[in-house]
Amino acid sequence: MLIRFSVENFSSFMSRQMFSMIPGKGTIKSFHKAAPVGGISVLKAGVIFGANASGKSNLIKAIGFGRSMVLGNRKAGEIINYSKFKLDHKCASLDSRIEYEFRHKGKNFAYGFVFNKHKIKEEWLYEVTKRKEVKIFERTLDDFDLDYLFKLNKSKEEQQFLKFTAKGTPENNLFLNEVKQRRLKDNVSNIDELTTAYDWFLNALKVVQPDDKYNIGLRFELKDNKKLLQSFEQFLNYFDTGIDGVCLEPIGMESIDIPRKAIEKIGEDLLNSNSEEKTAAILSNNNTTYFISVGEEDELLFHKFMTRHINEDEFLFDTSEESDGTNRIIDFIPLLMDLLQGDNVFIIDEMERSLHPNLIYDIIDLFLEKSHNVNSQIILASHESSLLTQKLLRKDEIWFVVKDKTGSSTLHSLEEYNIRFDKQIRKDYLLGRFKAIPKLGNRSKLTVLPNQ
Repeated sequence: MLIRFSVENFSSFMSRQMFSMIPGKGTIKSFHKAAPVGGISVLKAGVIFGANASGKSNLIKAIGFGRSMVLGNRKAGEIINYSKFKLDHKCASLDSRIEYEFRHKGKNFAYGFVFNKHKIKEEWLYEVTKRKEVKIFERTLDDFDLDYLFKLNKSKEEQQFLKFTAKGTPENNLFLNEVKQRRLKDNVSNIDELTTAYDWFLNALKVVQPDDKYNIGLRFELKDNKKLLQSFEQFLNYFDTGIDGVCLEPIGMESIDIPRKAIEKIGEDLLNSNSEEKTAAILSNNNTTYFISVGEEDELLFHKFMTRHINEDEFLFDTSEESDGTNRIIDFIPLLMDLLQGDNVFIIDEMERSLHPNLIYDIIDLFLEKSHNVNSQIILASHESSLLTQKLLRKDEIWFVVKDKTGSSTLHSLEEYNIRFDKQIRKDYLLGRFKAIPKLGNRSKLTVLPNQ
């Protein structure tokens, strides 16, 4: 679970800004909090509001950028591709900084790095509780502090491999990434903190951009998993899509609306793959999902994901024939199912696109109601003001992003305002009390408009 995230000199963020999922003093909706670990409790939901171009999406991008830095692998000398804050010339010569505090597998960690386009200047990993911090490793431009890891791995060979991995870490790459790339676990016996931290970025943290199709492979699993299919179809019915079921229809290669050479290349890669995974999903431009898989006799099989409608007879629909809103619901069902499984953190930008406000409200409410014993989180950036109610969220779960006089994005929480728990806050938001709304200009100055 995400505890806190901070960012500095990145995109529209100039000074260091912190987004926190640590509960405030409020006692209402205590079930929105996960049980404390190391004395630190964490909220399960967070919604970030702000005007267009205020920095909401840039905050999501910063979280995703840090994740890609941990999981990606840059070649030596490759530029670290990102933008510093551009509205102050001093920032061009200053470094950037990203830090995550998170909980995973029963421990709390603080992991971060200072960087520029060419190199990592600093990197650190700490295990944290409310009372103390334990340094797992720390990296500066010229040195690595691995003392904690040396104490856990006392053999000369293991310590040499740790030193070798640290020394061999390219200046534009993260040590945490190098731990995975060099298969450190195969050569050093006790590096659980490193592998647990890496695993959080790989398997727990999911950043979903507006056009992303989350876990589209789940649609193929429905073919052979009746329990999964039943759950999927129950959600379709619950969200009033008018769909009675879904299926994977066998088709010929000629029926796929994709260039034949591209299909043949995907099929060739599947047949030559050493992986157990022998399925590829293709999403066409019109929301249609095709699957290519390898059969028992190494033949290529082709399927199309379709929806089923029953009106006396049964009718199959291509998903391109369904509305944008229905397709958006189909996209979010796997996400909601994973949320309720536990141990997932979803950071979502523009979740409300193509969805009715009541649906967004209900997805959050459903998750919070059904997650009493589930340690997952949903954090989203949104314009949807109907979510601004204390019937749904606690004050400390509501955040605002605004631009200051320098054009820099700043973060603040509703927790900072003295508002009663029964106060209707949506009206105050739209009136500008929390600053996170557009400031429209004077219409009389629009000289390009025709006179009446």
